[in-house]
Amino acid sequence: MSFSSLVGSSSSSLHPLALYGWDEGWEAEFAPYAGQGFLPGRVVRVDRGQCDVVTPGGTVRADTEFVVPRDPMKVVCTGDWVAVDPEGSDPRYVRTLLPRRTAFVRSTSSKRSDGQVLATNIDHVVICVSLAGELDLGRIERFLALAMSCSSGEALLHKSALSCESGAQPVVVLGKADLVPDPVTLAHLVHDVGTSAPGVPVLGVSALHGDGLDALVALVGSGTSVLLGQSGAGKSTLANALVGADVMDVRAARDVDGKGRHTTTTRNLLVLPSGGVLIDTPGLRGVGLFDAASGVGQVFSEIEELAARCRFPDCAHEAEPDCAVRSAVDGGELPARRLESYRKLTRENQWIVAKTDARVRAERGRHWRRKEAEGKAARELKRARYR
Repeated sequence: MSFSSLVGSSSSSLHPLALYGWDEGWEAEFAPYAGQGFLPGRVVRVDRGQCDVVTPGGTVRADTEFVVPRDPMKVVCTGDWVAVDPEGSDPRYVRTLLPRRTAFVRSTSSKRSDGQVLATNIDHVVICVSLAGELDLGRIERFLALAMSCSSGEALLHKSALSCESGAQPVVVLGKADLVPDPVTLAHLVHDVGTSAPGVPVLGVSALHGDGLDALVALVGSGTSVLLGQSGAGKSTLANALVGADVMDVRAARDVDGKGRHTTTTRNLLVLPSGGVLIDTPGLRGVGLFDAASGVGQVFSEIEELAARCRFPDCAHEAEPDCAVRSAVDGGELPARRLESYRKLTRENQWIVAKTDARVRAERGRHWRRKEAEGKAARELKRARYR
């Protein structure tokens, strides 16, 4: 039976998977597998080669053995739409992944050029930041660069290096806002983060008291949202508030340093009563970029615009003459901290891309050889002046 024939005027006539994001697009993608007797489903949790999949008949446990690829970017992940064995099969297997529309990817901590897929088929990236400690604007910019480079799912299934944008909307949530009782101070904090997140909604939210929660619900009330942030940022408390029930365990942050204790250990997909679904993730201690050039460019759009006015197209914004970026810093128009953050993320992204792209690797080699030659020439000229 088709999606259009199942969707009627009343909620009871909805397709059983409509609450999880099933639509005509997914129906079209699944059509070839329906004829083979498989069932559609969405992965709500993955654990050691097994996954929980919600299907039209309920949630089932399935093995991922048949879709274990060599490429770690193609492993089954929370948020995936899949084809699974029909009822009565024992054991049940995930037979294939449907093409991903979007994927949130970070680089791994290994020395290889692998990426780690954190969530797939997402529409909103909710970046949770705790107001219990001092704001780290650089870390927020790092999360935003990843969110804005959230990769095209089709590219993810067929390539190891990604660069396509997904259109996933980032939102920055300054959680535990009840710890900042002065509304003026909270407004200043929201403004400060807003200067590092151009065009991105920034909300002060107290999940404990419900302050600011309505605004967040309005932003993520449709589609799929993923919660990201460090341990102790309040993601599980926020997830419980959005779901309207204690579905996630919550522990207090350590008194010594305010850090969390990894309450959430797996990625879980939850249905929101206001509409849409939510993927809660474990706290991220490391947030490595993975081919996030487009995201870095969007986060630091004002620097990219200034760079277009520099004398040299390959200006590094360091000591080159007629550098519009450095002039903006000297004139107080651009914070020096922001430029340093841009440089850091740009270098890191170039490094990870160079590990997989021979052309980029060669260009970086030529760049540093040219820099070395320029430095050597400058040192020799300086020595000649003092002879």
